[in-house]
This record gives sequence, C-alpha cells and structure tokens, in this order.
Amino acid sequence: MTTSFHIRRLGHQGDGIADGPVFAPRTLPGETVTGTQVGDRLTEIRIVDPSGDRVSPPCRHYKSCGGCQLQHASDDFVAAWKQDVVRTALAAQDIEAELRPIHTSPSRSRRRATLAVRRTKKGALVGFHARASDIIIEIPDCHLLLPELMAALPVAEDLATLGGSRKGELAVTVTQSMAGLDMAVTGGKSLDGPLELALAQATERHRLARLAWDGEVIAMREPPAQQFGPAAVVPPPGAFLQATHDAEQTLLAAVQEAVGPAARVADLFAGCGTFSLPLAKRAEVHAVEGAKDMVVALDQGWRRAEGLKKLTTEARDLFRRPLMVDELARFHAVVLDPPRAGAEAQVAELARAQVPTLAYVSCNPVSFARDAKTLVAAGYRLEWVQVVDQFRWSPHVELAAKLTLDHIGAE
Repeated sequence: MTTSFHIRRLGHQGDGIADGPVFAPRTLPGETVTGTQVGDRLTEIRIVDPSGDRVSPPCRHYKSCGGCQLQHASDDFVAAWKQDVVRTALAAQDIEAELRPIHTSPSRSRRRATLAVRRTKKGALVGFHARASDIIIEIPDCHLLLPELMAALPVAEDLATLGGSRKGELAVTVTQSMAGLDMAVTGGKSLDGPLELALAQATERHRLARLAWDGEVIAMREPPAQQFGPAAVVPPPGAFLQATHDAEQTLLAAVQEAVGPAARVADLFAGCGTFSLPLAKRAEVHAVEGAKDMVVALDQGWRRAEGLKKLTTEARDLFRRPLMVDELARFHAVVLDPPRAGAEAQVAELARAQVPTLAYVSCNPVSFARDAKTLVAAGYRLEWVQVVDQFRWSPHVELAAKLTLDHIGAE
C-alpha cells in the first residue's frame, strides 16, 4: 500500500528519515514523499513536494549505482549537513569547538577505489554494486574517479577474463601511483603457472606499474610510488591511502598546523607515512603502525629521501599495546589517525601522559567525539576542527583537530 511520509532529517547513512522511524533513500529533509513501507524501509519512492536543496544528479549512473548516496542534494546542503554531523557528535559529549569551513574534494578526483568485477559469457562486468545488492552496475561515465582510474575498467575486465570465475566475484583495488596504475586483485582463481604467466603478460600489455593477485605480486614494471613530502614510498599492494590527493593535502596542512614547532613527534597509526614523512622535514618522528609491511615501506621511503630529520619506526598493535605514559613522555606532540573505531586505549594513555599537543585525524565523528571527551576531561582544550568531505556524495565525514594543554598555564 502506498503511503505519504514527511521527511524530518537525514540519518548517518544519508537516508531521509520519517516518523517511525522509516528510512527513505535519496530523500531530503522537508520533503513529502509517497512509497511502500517494507519493515522500516520505504521503497517505490515518489517525491511529491521536493526540497529546495534537491538537484539533478550530475552522474547518469546515480539512479542504479550504489557508489554515491547524495548526488540528489546541493553541494551547500551536503556541506552544511556534514558540518552538522560533526557538531552533533561533539554536542552528544557536551563538547563545543570551532568548526572551520568544510573542504570538499572535487569531482573525478578519487585516486583509489575497489571495483567489483564478475566474469560473464561474453567478457566481464566491471563497476560498483547497486545499493544493498550484489548486482554490478557498469560505470563508464563515473563522476568520482580520476580519468586515470577510469582507464582501469577495461584492464579489470581483462583480468577477470583471465583469472575470474563465473561463480564468484573479483575485488580489484586500483590506485593511481607516480608510475601508473597499481592493481591488487582478490577473489580470483588460484595461481598456477599458466595463470601467472598470463597475468604477467597482462601487466606488460596494459603498462601497469604493479599487479598483485591475492596478496602475491605477479609483476612490477616500475615501483608504484606515492609522494609523501620529500619521500617516495612504495606501499604494499592494496595498502590504505587517503582516497584523494586533494583531501590528503588538506589533512596534512591541518596536522602540520596543529603540531607546530614541536621538535619530537609521535605519529600513531602512521600507515605508510602520509604525515610522518612530511613532518620529518622539521621534527624528529617516531612512527607506529600495526601492519609490518607498511612500516617497512615507510622506513625505506625515509632512508631514500634527503633532507629529513631522524625517523624511527615501530610495528605495534596500538589497540592491544598502546604507547604507555613513560613512552609518551619524550614527545612534544602526537598525531593520531586511527581506523573508524577510534583510539580508546591509546587516548586513555595520552590523557595520563599529558603530551602538550595532539593532532587527531578521524574518519568517524562519533568515535572522535568519544575520544575527545576523554581528553577534555583530562584538561585538554579542543581548539578547532577541520571537516573534510573526501568521499564526495557519500555520507562519510573526515576531520582533523587540534587539542592542546597550552591554555592551562595561561589561565
């Protein structure tokens, strides 16, 4: 039965929410819509009274593709909503802070993405999944990806033809590097001699920088380096990187500002050195990361670079073994860039250690606000928050923030 609903607000996944709650994808606050309610979801939605913030989606794939969730909303609306997501998360912890104007990455700027690929009778399907579905939607006119990444679509199709199974699906992570496309494939057939040879030939044929298959490097024509400050780093296959270079530079600038003139810095959850290596231009840095192969890549990048101060590395699970108070005592500033879960155990030690300055980079405002509350209770002031919309047209929110103890002596 078709029913009328009034959309009250957006939820954290970008869906409109009506009383109930009833979730209505691709709707906006203030809109009146009709649809069929299935559980707590609304299907067969029709917009009766559209919001003034509703726009025509720029991408022709938006209706079917699940890669974006908010192309029907104006840029100004999305920017204000993402700022409010952070403000609301902080308010839930009784924290107020200066929110700087949001920085939004431009369209067609994603340098890293994971494509869904399925072999078919006539070749392969390459693209993103439809919303809440295993159906693959082809994306020849995607507005998210760099043009260089769009060139990976036929490559992924070729790889599926060579090593995909029609019973399963490949996940092809493609990253733009200084040497060209870096591709890492999972979910394919088991390697044997003929397949390995065919994949090596494909690497040469498509002029890939590197191809990895289920974690094993098949061929590398040229090291797929990323530039972090003065250092060129070759990350492990499929390793985490900031999704856009634009957002990476914005987050880096915020971290550098927060750290300021600190002479000794710890970079926790350091990855391959996104922040560690640029910071080493003016400070001694200790970089800690759980993945050993990423630590090795960071260290090698530092050793090959010129003009950097001392940088030490440590492979360590900071969830199970956070740096303790005595280990933190030698640092003037600490940078944290944890996964979505935040850094609860490490933050507890930082609160006790009273390191003068903290730069916190987060991809989850809720876990950030929880950790910030612990630090504020220990005497820190949340000086400012820089919100970054790195995943354009999605509900994801990134941020960088500065927390300091400097105010204590001045009051």
